[in-house]
Amino acid sequence: MVKQGIVFNRRKREGARAARIGMLVALVLTAVWATAPPGLEAQRVTRPDSTEVTAVVAGRLIDGVDGSVRENVTILVRGTRLEAVGDNVSVPSGATRIDLSDHTVMPGFIDLHTHMTSGSGSRDSRLRRWPGHLAIVGVMNARITLEAGFTTVRNVGADNFADVALRDAINEGLVPGPRMYTAVYSLGITGGHCDSNGYRPDVFDEPGIEQGIAQGIERVREAVNYQIKYGADVIKFCATGGVLSEGDAVGVQQYTDEEMVVLVQTANMAERTVAAHAHGLEGIKAAVRAGVTSIEHGSMLDDETVRLMAEHGTYLVPTMMAFEDVRERALAGTLTGLPGLKALEIYPYFRESIQLAIREGLNIGFGTDAGVFPHGENAGEFRLLVDAGMSPADAILAATREAAKVLHRTNELGSVEAGKVADLVAVRGDPLEDIDLLRNIDFVMKDGVVYKQDGRGARRPATDGGGC
Repeated sequence: MVKQGIVFNRRKREGARAARIGMLVALVLTAVWATAPPGLEAQRVTRPDSTEVTAVVAGRLIDGVDGSVRENVTILVRGTRLEAVGDNVSVPSGATRIDLSDHTVMPGFIDLHTHMTSGSGSRDSRLRRWPGHLAIVGVMNARITLEAGFTTVRNVGADNFADVALRDAINEGLVPGPRMYTAVYSLGITGGHCDSNGYRPDVFDEPGIEQGIAQGIERVREAVNYQIKYGADVIKFCATGGVLSEGDAVGVQQYTDEEMVVLVQTANMAERTVAAHAHGLEGIKAAVRAGVTSIEHGSMLDDETVRLMAEHGTYLVPTMMAFEDVRERALAGTLTGLPGLKALEIYPYFRESIQLAIREGLNIGFGTDAGVFPHGENAGEFRLLVDAGMSPADAILAATREAAKVLHRTNELGSVEAGKVADLVAVRGDPLEDIDLLRNIDFVMKDGVVYKQDGRGARRPATDGGGC
């Protein structure tokens, strides 16, 4: 009887989970019609086919290959791909022409650390809001992020599979948004940064591998495979404590060295990369030795750790905007309690660590932690990187070429070259002279579709009612 009860309860939970996922998908569709401009309620976004050709004339091009600038370049787009890039490109008759001769054109930007379905409501909003609310928030954030010039994001943690629903809705043309690589739930130990702490034990069911909470070799392996089974493109885990969590110290290692090794091995066997949230030195070093692709935040680096990361080819994703945001909120008294104290504690270390990493030439990928601060403001990270010692050209490369390397997608993304996806952004003026120009993107193309032109949204309606 006991065994039957356990099986029944497990099936009941699985049924409830499936129902929640179904609710999320339905609410995403509802959100499409709720947020669409007048006259576009029943239209989808469709990708152009190979018969559709567009010629983009760029006054200046930062192509993402090496940071150099080319002038008076024609970029020929056929369907969703870049066909030719040069100063002597033959443009077929009948091609659509886009004049960006007074602009600087760049590859679409990549943000390696976002939470697209987060950023609305307080920590306790989960006690009042339905799971489907996350998907609706994601629809809004997706469009804002895309029009800010970020055509690709790596979403490193979301509840209730809302990121999977959003990713699939974007891929199907139901909503406009960036290309998404999703992690589903972030993995962590019971009571760690990736858990939900600070509540009475009877408020929520105790989370397990379904919500990314696991410790011990076999349970960690199961948790990785579970996230992959239900849609994870990348695996993210919490190697140390964090700032915006209750009950844990910000820099303390939370997974053992052995657990990290198994986690990374399991993900790599399924051809998934791994991102490690990590603040403290020991947790960072253990994650690097385990073989993670990137360290997220990395706020307590020293010379030894930087050398170790360089030896392993590990990328740092600094998320400087998040540190600035939580510090400002702590000083203003709107981020209180332990998270507020941790925000002020970690800030001086973070500034020194990022400056050290830049000074030593460590591999850096662009990431912001959008969701901690409002989505759409992601480009503020460029200014922070430059202020920390990075050149404007290298800051742009961090969000293009280098970010594509972190995703293992250099054959598709990160530069304006023939054969790659047609992701382009443009600003008036020269961002190498004024990096803050990147806060005001004037033109956005993703997969050959123009989503923003002359500073205004320009979503392309479908012609056949079909999806992507």
